[in-house]
This record gives sequence, structure tokens and C-alpha cells, in this order.
Amino acid sequence: MRIVMVGSGYVGLVSGACFADFGHRVICVDKDRSKIDMLNSGGVPIFEPGLGELVQKSVRDGRLVFTTDLPAAVKDAEAVFIAVGTPSRRGDGHADLSYVFDAAREIARALTGACVIVTKSTVPVGTGDEIERIMREMRPDIPISVVSNPEFLREGAAIADFKRPDRIVVGAEDAKAREVMTSVYRPLYLNQAPLMFTDRRTSELIKYAANAFLATKISFINEIADLCEAVGANVQEVARGIGLDNRIGPKFLHAGPGYGGSCFPKDTLALIRTGNDNQVPLSIVEAVVTSNDKRKRAMARRVIAACGGTVRGKTIAVLGLTFKPNTDDMREAPSISVIQALQDGGAQIRAYDPEGMEQAKLVLQGVEYAADPYACVADADALCIVTEWDMFRALDLDRVKSSMRAPVVADLRNIYRPDEMRRLGFTYVSVGRR
Repeated sequence: MRIVMVGSGYVGLVSGACFADFGHRVICVDKDRSKIDMLNSGGVPIFEPGLGELVQKSVRDGRLVFTTDLPAAVKDAEAVFIAVGTPSRRGDGHADLSYVFDAAREIARALTGACVIVTKSTVPVGTGDEIERIMREMRPDIPISVVSNPEFLREGAAIADFKRPDRIVVGAEDAKAREVMTSVYRPLYLNQAPLMFTDRRTSELIKYAANAFLATKISFINEIADLCEAVGANVQEVARGIGLDNRIGPKFLHAGPGYGGSCFPKDTLALIRTGNDNQVPLSIVEAVVTSNDKRKRAMARRVIAACGGTVRGKTIAVLGLTFKPNTDDMREAPSISVIQALQDGGAQIRAYDPEGMEQAKLVLQGVEYAADPYACVADADALCIVTEWDMFRALDLDRVKSSMRAPVVADLRNIYRPDEMRRLGFTYVSVGRR
């Protein structure tokens, strides 16, 4: 099939590369000339394991093309995916749909024949209706179907998620759109991926409901972690004990410094706004957002307490900056709140992250960046582990201790065992464990 992906950011690039790998002919469009030039020269503007190799292979095979020329790309397309950003609108938390509607207008002007327009961006309920209104108003001469097809990609595992999905959700209002979308995803039939058809508004809500539920699991286990500390229990064993119940499941039950990233923060806020706009207050989701905001701020106080109640004039080593491992994404990362609060307390911050330091420099001020974990902890008064990259799980702890000014470790991801850390002579603080 001839597929166009409008937007070559995280979702658009991963989706386009995977569709091309399936054998479709894909054109990825973006207004950012520097991004397109990088992609055409063999580079990839984001870090995602395996993505660079996948893009290069599909380009070599002639199935994947990058351009800034949207009209030429859309001209003969059978399906055009809108995969532009929908950030939180400043001031009210609503999803900013300006990029989506701008893309819809540009696509409408460029169409020359019947086409299925697919919303891949995360959008509030009813957005597809507005896209369809725009399209039909601008191009009443062309048969157009508007479909919702939300993405469920985890950063760091996006390619595997796309190729072996739990489900593919398609919100379509007519038989022709269903036929086209069935053809788009036919290569996944061998993997027996469930293709779930529903109406467009339900599809739009499924995405928000899924992210809000996962965010709720994270905030829930973080509050249980605080209770574990108060009563002398172990949150990791509590999580395992409830996760073995298949009605609950083990995923997203890892206590830590709170959720971040490009999806959960903005999607929970947008869902709350949708509820309020429809006179349906979502009190559970509101509590999740409040709990998560408090959680991030509380993590800095945990580090300060481990340092004897003050960090003024002290050097704090921070390992891990991105909101999760295997990405360079710093959006809403817990490290931002932790570092800024420590700086407010008078600390000097030295940080290391395998992939996120260039992005971190855009959002953090006054931070010294180290070349590796051991350079980061040298002469530090405390170490704070914020992101659980694999390379941090097997540090030479004797070397770490000998190079630090004081053997204080605040492990916000519980990657080390308390008994081992005590045996090695560390002052060790973790989350939800004695």
C-alpha cells in the first residue's frame, strides 16, 4: 500500500519505519527541514533501540522516503496518517490540537482522490469528527474517511510493540475505511495481533483510558511504598504478591519517583479536562495527577534527609536523567523536579545519563555533566539513582564508595539490595523498603 505519515517524530518515525519493513511504500513528511535532512543522510533524531538500523534498511530497499513536500507525498496515497504532536495547552491542560487541524487542512488541499485519513496522534474524544468536518468542507468533491488508530508504543520497546502488539484499535465509521485499515495491518496477521474495530469516539477514548489506568497503577504502588516504610513492610514483595493475581498483573507496579514522559502527564490532564467539559468529574484521575506531582517533589526531600538534613554546599551525583531507560526523552522526567529541588537547597549537581544528557541540557541549568558513572560519583557527598539504566545495576560498589566523599546512596529505583549496601558500609535509602 501507499502510506503517508504526516509528522516524523517519535510515533510517526517508528510507525513509518515499521510499516515500510512490512513491505508498504511509506513517505514520512515533516516541516522540520533539519530533521528530514538528517533522516535522508542516514541519521535518526531520537534514540530508540533498533530504530536506526530499521530506517536505514527500509531506505536502502526503497520502501521508505523522507520529505518536506506534503502535497507531493499525499498525491497518490491510499492512507494518510496524522502523527503530529498534541502537547498540553499552556494554562488549562487541554490537548493542543492546532498541529492536528493544520495537518488536516494541508492534507485536504493536497488530495487528488479518495483517501483514508488516520489519526495516529493522541487526541480527545470528538477530534475525528472535527477533522472530518474540515475535510468535507474543504473537499466535498472527494470521498474521504476519517479513522482513529491510537498508538500504544512504549519508549525503549517501540519496535517490538508495533510488530507484536497486544491489540490494534481502529475506530472507523464506514466499511471502506475498515477494508483499508485491514489491508494496512494485514502483515501482522501472522503474529495473530487482535484487530479491534469500534466506532471513532470509542477508539479515541480507549487511548486516554489506557494511559490513565497505567498512571493510576504507578501512583497506587508509590503510595503503598510510603505505607510500607511506615509499617516496616517491603513494597517489592507487596507488588509481587498482588501482581501474581492475574486480575491485577505485575506490570507498572514498580515503586519509584513517579511517572513522566511524553504520554502519561499530558494524557491524564487532557482526560480530566474532557471529563470536566462533559460534566463528568474524574476524581480518581485527578487524585493520580496530584499524587504524582507530590511524589516527584518528595524524592528530593528523601535525598536531603539521607544527607543529614541539608545539601547546602554539597555535591550530589545523579545517575539517570531520562524519564525511563532506553530513551533520550526528558519530557516531564522525575529527575527535573529532583535536581531543581536539590539546587534550591544549595546543592551542586553532577549528572550522567547514557543517552539523555544533550536533551537534559535544554531543560536543566547549572548542572555539570560527567563522562561516565564513576566520574559522576567522584568526590560526591551523595549519590542519587533516578533512572534504572541497566549499566547502573552492576556498578563496582567498592570503587563507588572509595571515590565518594561520603558513602550516601539514595536509590529511587530499588536496584540494589539494602542488606548488601549496608554490608558495604553505605548509608542507603531506597523506596518502600526498611
